Amino acid sequence: MANPRRAIALHIQTQPPPLPTSATALPPHSSLASSLLHFLKRPASFPFLLSLFVLLTWLSLRFHRPSPAPSLGDRPAVVHDPQANLVRFPAELHPTPIARDGRGWLLDPVAAARDAGLPGGAFACLSLHVGQIQPGGLRGNHRHHTCNETFVIWGAKTKFRLENADIKDKGYGEAIIAADEVGIVASTRSTAHALINMDVKPTFFIGCQDTPIYPNSTNTDYKVWSDL
Repeated sequence: MANPRRAIALHIQTQPPPLPTSATALPPHSSLASSLLHFLKRPASFPFLLSLFVLLTWLSLRFHRPSPAPSLGDRPAVVHDPQANLVRFPAELHPTPIARDGRGWLLDPVAAARDAGLPGGAFACLSLHVGQIQPGGLRGNHRHHTCNETFVIWGAKTKFRLENADIKDKGYGEAIIAADEVGIVASTRSTAHALINMDVKPTFFIGCQDTPIYPNSTNTDYKVWSDL
């Protein structure tokens, strides 16, 4: 009779030995990362890295846009009003002929009028007046016979009237300078002009004449228009 213990021992010994297991398999993403790092260490990766750098630089430039200057509703940089011999510039817009950057506008009255193509203004600022017009107030309404004048007007909605014989029905031209605009006007000698504040804020102006002006001089006609 066979020995049971011997049979059990033989059975145990005949069990196939376990196969050696390899190292624990790496997750797919770890394997991919290892392959990528191995590739990047090789000299052949340099063209790839260079191409990637160029692509990222292009994308950065493509989507990075500098902040545009205020457009104020795409208003033009300058508006001409030939009947009043006047040009208007948006005060906050830049760059324009009177404002190079965001610091604000800055100009030489004589040069600005000349550069804008306005005829008949002052040749030089031999006499200069700086002032304001209160809401509803009036300046001018006179005619100088011995000097040409150039005006710079800003700060409030202001009407400028200029004598103009080419306008047959009225004999003058008018233009409105908005509160957010700068107006430059040229008035030749023997031409009447007037500035009227139409706002609740004061108007500011510079008057530049190429010969001295004396108050109450016979060289000036006053109160030219009776409706002002």
